[in-house]
Amino acid sequence: MNSIGATILVGLGAVILLAPRKWALLALMAGVLYLTEQQAIEVLEINLTALRFLEVAGLARVFWRSESPIEGLNRLDRAVLLAYGYATAVFLVRSDTGYAQMLGWMVDSTFCYFIFRAWLQRIEDLVWFLRAFVLLLVPYVGLLIVEMYARENPFSILGAETWSNELRAGRIRCMGSFKHPSLLGTLGVALLPLYIALVLTNRKLTPAWAGIVLCVGIILLSNSGGPVAAALIGIAGWLLWVARTKMFVVRRIICGILLMLALAMEAPIWYIPARISAFTGGGGWHRSYLMDVAFSQLDKWWFAGMDRAETVSWFPYLVEATGAADITNAYLDFGLKSGLLAVALFVLLLVRAFQTIGQALEGGRPSAMRRGGEYLLWGTGCALAVHIANWFAITYFDQIYVVWCMQLAAVSSLSRAFEVKRRIRHRAAMPQVAAKEYRGAVSAARSAVDPW
Repeated sequence: MNSIGATILVGLGAVILLAPRKWALLALMAGVLYLTEQQAIEVLEINLTALRFLEVAGLARVFWRSESPIEGLNRLDRAVLLAYGYATAVFLVRSDTGYAQMLGWMVDSTFCYFIFRAWLQRIEDLVWFLRAFVLLLVPYVGLLIVEMYARENPFSILGAETWSNELRAGRIRCMGSFKHPSLLGTLGVALLPLYIALVLTNRKLTPAWAGIVLCVGIILLSNSGGPVAAALIGIAGWLLWVARTKMFVVRRIICGILLMLALAMEAPIWYIPARISAFTGGGGWHRSYLMDVAFSQLDKWWFAGMDRAETVSWFPYLVEATGAADITNAYLDFGLKSGLLAVALFVLLLVRAFQTIGQALEGGRPSAMRRGGEYLLWGTGCALAVHIANWFAITYFDQIYVVWCMQLAAVSSLSRAFEVKRRIRHRAAMPQVAAKEYRGAVSAARSAVDPW
């Protein structure tokens, strides 16, 4: 860690510990933008990145100020603990190496999730954050534009790499503070559905439209096919807003389409990414062939996973850093860590998240919730769909996991907030309903006595 990274870390840490809760949230997300994974300290073979220091500061604040949700764990919280806890436990029992990395993966995910659960307790918290985050995105996108034209990454002073030598369609692929252009693009595509929701609320539209422009700019500057395809999924999710009360029909239609594709395609259905990349660009063939090889080797990893070193024969090329195959599929990553049951628990986590959104929306229709709140909750669902699609193309191996944890926590907290508001409004309406029923009964009795 150099002096610049240490200065940024100390400043953001002070804000997290001492400032109001909403500013602590903004400071942690600022660390995602302006601190790189290379800003780290090695302690007993454990890589303590700057973001991990911020996580510790955030967790200390949550306990110190008693900011944890008072209602306790809900079904989504338990699903998070089960998915990441099981995957970690099986890996530690099976593997002889990688203990520190695996424990760090679990701690990062669970710590971030519960920190954001404590800090995003109201709808207004998310609205404020989205508007304030625009002020951080403006200079960040400016630095990305500098990277594009100068072909030198400004974040190299914080240890970031530059991909200026790699061109796609004649343009460089910007990375910013992230480890890969696709992960930079993931930042933009994950936030885009939320800024669309902010526009639809019709309140203070300038930061909302600015957020959309900045997110689209990040996607374009990353020059990666995966984020473009995921963005289309997010937009499709918003187009389904009109069918929000008939999502069970939409799910059946999607399953029917996939079944027909499976029957009509000569290649297996997991070669769809290869077809899509012909239009969006990117390594679609690699991702499809990866699934093909993984299914053919299912007997080796289905029970408790397998070591990455055993994947060297999967491709004629390897990742230099790991000496193994390039695992660009998050679901397969879970499987190789801890087996098929780990994948099933991860999928269960995603199902729980969508169920939570659906129950909150259904419980609040039509008059118990303001439409603006519905837009924001639907936006979090579209963001989840973006992540689900994106995980077929890449794993989150740098600070982008913080964005995923923030949005998953927003689903849990906002759904709970909507449920509380619905109950409050229902109780407040009960005396009025009772009075109206009483007046109706009196009127009916009078009519029965004297119909004229």
